[in-house]
Amino acid sequence: MTEAGIPRSTPDEPWPVRVVSQKLSAWIGKLGWVWVDGQVAQLSRRPGASTVFLTLRDPSADLSLTVTTNRDVLDAGAPELAEGARVLLHAKPEFYAARGTLSLRADEIRQVGLGELLARLEKLKKLLAAEGLFDRARKRRPPFLPGRIGLITGRASAAERDVLTNARRRWPAVQFRTVNVAVQGPTAVPQIIDALKVLDADPGIDVIVLARGGGGVEDLLPFSDEALCRAVFGCRTPVVSAIGHETDAPLVDYVADLRASTPTDAAKRIVPDLGEESRLIRMARDRLDRAMIGLVDREAHRLDAWRSRPALARPEVLLDQRSADVTALRDRAARCVQHRLGTATGELRHTLARLRALSPAATLHRGYAIVQRADGHVVRAAGDVVAGDRLRIRLAEGGLAAVVEP
Repeated sequence: MTEAGIPRSTPDEPWPVRVVSQKLSAWIGKLGWVWVDGQVAQLSRRPGASTVFLTLRDPSADLSLTVTTNRDVLDAGAPELAEGARVLLHAKPEFYAARGTLSLRADEIRQVGLGELLARLEKLKKLLAAEGLFDRARKRRPPFLPGRIGLITGRASAAERDVLTNARRRWPAVQFRTVNVAVQGPTAVPQIIDALKVLDADPGIDVIVLARGGGGVEDLLPFSDEALCRAVFGCRTPVVSAIGHETDAPLVDYVADLRASTPTDAAKRIVPDLGEESRLIRMARDRLDRAMIGLVDREAHRLDAWRSRPALARPEVLLDQRSADVTALRDRAARCVQHRLGTATGELRHTLARLRALSPAATLHRGYAIVQRADGHVVRAAGDVVAGDRLRIRLAEGGLAAVVEP
């Protein structure tokens, strides 16, 4: 048995197709009545027929279901219903076993009004903000000069023309890879998401631009889709949102890395102006030239000031001054030495005269003699010797030997 209470088949006892269809129909019939939200992709009102056929599409997925209802139900709930409108219907799923198709049978249809749409968008906006999809810290700055730009926009639209024309006017060499998609209606969201995946996977794309002209809230509704916002958030390539006019603010504007008020503004933001950049380069070069000329002039004046100093202008003057100082010092030193030598010579002569005056030799020259015993002691008195002692008499010139007699 399965969880739904349906017995399983086996290879020995397979089920016929009609049995499978019948059991699917019975199981789906147990779902009962449900409320379904979707976008009208196709509406068929046949004249004179009481049954109306609708194709209801999920705005965020490539999935649709057929809806049948009574004309009176449609006229009562949504008399002006048109393709592309958002609806809320009360329906019962039905599985047609003969054709193997699933459809919905509606007994109440409500066209979602502008107020309800705005309320849903505000609720979704708070949810995405709480999850951090609007965080400024994660937003990336597009490159100053992208090598190649990915453009997602409607085919032959004014938005495409504005972006391409203004970007090439500002920077003629800019390159684009354009992917044309539906920008409103039930197929817009899947096509835009697919285009984002293609461009984000291209390594040559430096920035992606989502561009669409102005429109009502319903027209811009695909750009507030939750699946598209999450796809933009998941892109590795910076994304620029250029949806509608300046007053329009779909949710993708808050998720994108950069918001442009219009497609023309996006062209101005993603590429620089060649003329303006050339002017800025010329101004920078002029400032650099003036700075270099000023620096060279200041250094030249500084060199002239250094060269005008006496030490550099006439270096021999400094040498002459030093030479004169050395000569004066040498002369002074010579005078000091001569004076010291003269003084020392006089003092030496005076000392020598005194020595000569006090010397025993000078006394001997005056006629005196020195008598010494044999042991060298000087005889000062007669009692210092006895008879027979040998004496030595020292004269001024030479000496004599003597013997003491009694």
